[in-house]
Amino acid sequence: MNDAPQPIRVLVCDDQALVRAGYVTIFSAQPDMEVVGEAENGHEAVQTALRLRPDVVVMDIRMPLLDGIQATRHLAGPHAQDPPKVLVVTTFNVDAYVYDAFKAGASGFLLKDSPPAELVGGIRTVARGDALLAPAVTRHLIGHFAEHLRPAHAERDSVAETLTPRELEVFQQVAQGLSNAEIAAALFITPETVKTYVSRILAKLGLRDRVQAVVLAHRTGLMPHP
Repeated sequence: MNDAPQPIRVLVCDDQALVRAGYVTIFSAQPDMEVVGEAENGHEAVQTALRLRPDVVVMDIRMPLLDGIQATRHLAGPHAQDPPKVLVVTTFNVDAYVYDAFKAGASGFLLKDSPPAELVGGIRTVARGDALLAPAVTRHLIGHFAEHLRPAHAERDSVAETLTPRELEVFQQVAQGLSNAEIAAALFITPETVKTYVSRILAKLGLRDRVQAVVLAHRTGLMPHP
């Protein structure tokens, strides 16, 4: 009887053939990954993902026919059935759409110049159900877009009323991109307790993962003051 875990099935979506080839080479070399397909535009990404049902879709943002945000919304948006995890890979100072990608259902993002080990680790992170938040990039990028958002006061009040004071404190720490261990150290509680709090917060607010918590915190103006 073979009890070996099934490999993570990955779909690579990028309009540049050279980039796709690089990803395929890196991911295929991993013993726990299998590249099941490629797509060169957003329309093909959606159709191929629906046909092959990968675990993780590595999604470029700027693609022809259908951009990566629209493709992500089709695959992982609120009305998607059995959505895959979408890992957006973007160019930091070029793509101004990462915030929209999060709202569309992406589970995380990385920069295109990330080292191979970081790309591979990113796939493993989103595949196991965790949101990929590189804190320094997340704070800068999401914070940049949040500056242009009008705070949703009614939604802010709803969140504040739904969560207990301690849950709100944990929620704000999550929104900064902190890991469970970092939150535990900051609040003088155990990582296991943090994990319980995070699960409860996500359930109460109807959020799928930590990325959605970041988006909600910025949209409602509930980020902690520096």
